[in-house]
Amino acid sequence: MKYLLTLIFIFTFENLSAVEIKIESTAKKLQLYAGTKATIQWERVFSSQRRMKKYKINTLSNKNIDKLKTYLIEHSADSKQPIVPGL
Repeated sequence: MKYLLTLIFIFTFENLSAVEIKIESTAKKLQLYAGTKATIQWERVFSSQRRMKKYKINTLSNKNIDKLKTYLIEHSADSKQPIVPGL
C-alpha cells in the first residue's frame, strides 16, 4: 500500500510539472514573461479582448488562457515567486 501511494504521488507530481512546463513554453512562444508586469497589469491584459489580441492570447483555448493567466500572475514582478527575464 505504501508503495502504491508513493507511485500515485510521483505520477501526480510529474503531471503537474508537465502542465506548468507546457504553460511556461506557451508563454515563451507568445513572448510573455511573467516578471515584466505586476499582477494588476496582467489582470488588465486578460480583461480586454483588444489587449489579448495584441499579445495573441486570443488564439488559445479558454482552458489554456486560464492556465496562462494563473501562471503569469503567480510569477508576476510583485508576487512572492517572481520570474525575472534573463535570470
